[in-house]
Amino acid sequence: MTEHQPEQPTGPENPGGTGQQGRPQGAGPSPVAGLAAEYAAKAGLHRTHDGQVDVLRSAGGVQGIAESIVPGLVFLVAFTVTRELSLSLVAALASAAIFTVVRLVQRRPLTQALAGVAGVGISAWLANTTGKAEDFYLPGFFTNGAYILAMVLSIAVKWPVAGLLFGFIRNEGVEWRKEPARVKAYRLGTWIIVAVLALRLIVQVPLYLMGTDGLAALATTRLIMGAPLYILGIWVAWLVTRPEPKTAPAD
Repeated sequence: MTEHQPEQPTGPENPGGTGQQGRPQGAGPSPVAGLAAEYAAKAGLHRTHDGQVDVLRSAGGVQGIAESIVPGLVFLVAFTVTRELSLSLVAALASAAIFTVVRLVQRRPLTQALAGVAGVGISAWLANTTGKAEDFYLPGFFTNGAYILAMVLSIAVKWPVAGLLFGFIRNEGVEWRKEPARVKAYRLGTWIIVAVLALRLIVQVPLYLMGTDGLAALATTRLIMGAPLYILGIWVAWLVTRPEPKTAPAD
């Protein structure tokens, strides 16, 4: 995400070009709103010029999605063809490393690519240690579970993650917390994202427990339920948390 603050759009979600939920432009943002913006930025959330969530870019763009998909796909294909675990793990690591080199050539930030290499490295180490090909996908379950726990806790403490993310996009900052209807909407949006993550575990854990017999199905569902399902979940959460259009007072 770019380091500068996005422009504040006008429209139903930000009538009259105000900042955080009625805060006039020119007024400084509150410290808490600044923290919310920083959180959204670190989460990789982006918005379009007209104030909508840029779901594809927030998922890493085409290149970022490829970086998350290709190593697992390479591992599956290599293992299916050769049945050699070590060779397949090396192939997956090499594909992740290639993306890092590509980013170096493009002079783009390496954070996402290096995180991908680290993730693939941990998965490869675990699978090589246990000798079980399906363990290549095991760390993802723990990551998913950690995200679910964090989001459920955010709902419990009345700081739903969807509000922190989308509130930044909509220039609400954290002022939405003063309106029960907005808090309720952002709780629902967060539950939608939780449901997406939980669905992954519900579908994939039984396949993992099948061992190598379920490996192909596990790898396939990881691809389908990765970035594509995440994009869908974020988009639905965005739609259900839209604020009501502001109506002009009657004369």
